[in-house]
Amino acid sequence: MTSLTRHPQHRGSRAFLPWLAMPALVVFVGFAVIPLVGVFALSFTTWDGIGAIHPSGFTSWRAVLTDPGLPHALGVTFLVMAVSWAVQTPLSILLGTLLAGRQRYRAVLGVVYFVPLMLSSAAIAIAYKALLDPNFGLGAGLRIPVLSQDWLGRPGLAFGVVVFIVSWQFVPFHSLIYQGGVQQIPKSLYEAAQMDGAGRIRQFFSITLPQLRYTIITSSTLMVVGSLTFFDLIFVLTEGGPGDATRVLALDMYKRGFQASLMGPASAIAVILVLVGLALALLLRRLGGRDAGASQLEGA
Repeated sequence: MTSLTRHPQHRGSRAFLPWLAMPALVVFVGFAVIPLVGVFALSFTTWDGIGAIHPSGFTSWRAVLTDPGLPHALGVTFLVMAVSWAVQTPLSILLGTLLAGRQRYRAVLGVVYFVPLMLSSAAIAIAYKALLDPNFGLGAGLRIPVLSQDWLGRPGLAFGVVVFIVSWQFVPFHSLIYQGGVQQIPKSLYEAAQMDGAGRIRQFFSITLPQLRYTIITSSTLMVVGSLTFFDLIFVLTEGGPGDATRVLALDMYKRGFQASLMGPASAIAVILVLVGLALALLLRRLGGRDAGASQLEGA
């Protein structure tokens, strides 16, 4: 009798749940779907950003896909993505595990680590550009020859500087993600491992890393998709140089659209970025297994 009386209320509450998602859906459609549809439509036009928009069919797409600079920009984008992921992930896991412990001053360290993420990417680029200046930067001031190199004037060094600054800025954010993941791991697993004689290193590789599987997938998705949008830092720091050593696809889109006034090709590149990001996100979700949103407590 009790179940019969509760059933209509339960069904009514579940019917009300979709309405709670309406504000988020409206914002998503207004600020994501509609602009994306508009950019896709612009990729089939000729427009200088000011005058009239003229339909041009696949002209912009042909110009982009046949441009030899596109594979290079795409390759640099994937290279920045891969190297920055390889640098950020181990550091973020180690820092996140450290911050999840019970050591003293953990809260203070967490705030200090989070400071770089609060700074503007353009401001960070300006600061590092001044510090790395071979004539007036940190190396020249301290008279250290190793730091007085032309960091932004040589392709290999410029690429390394970009990866270093990106990692320095975003490692704190991913460290917080891993900190939350480590704190959700049941303490009983570590207690059982201690009873079996496992040390801290063995516990890290046998318990912590396996339990962070879905956290790693989430963090990697944010890293990979976010690396497709690196623009302001690279634009201020190197403007894609020296040569085209750091000319990523997002910077190529900006140069075509706002410097060359070719909004059609720039829109085509924007669509390519969205498709690449979507494909990578789906691939990482597939690599995460049957349920990338499963709780870490599943293995307890």
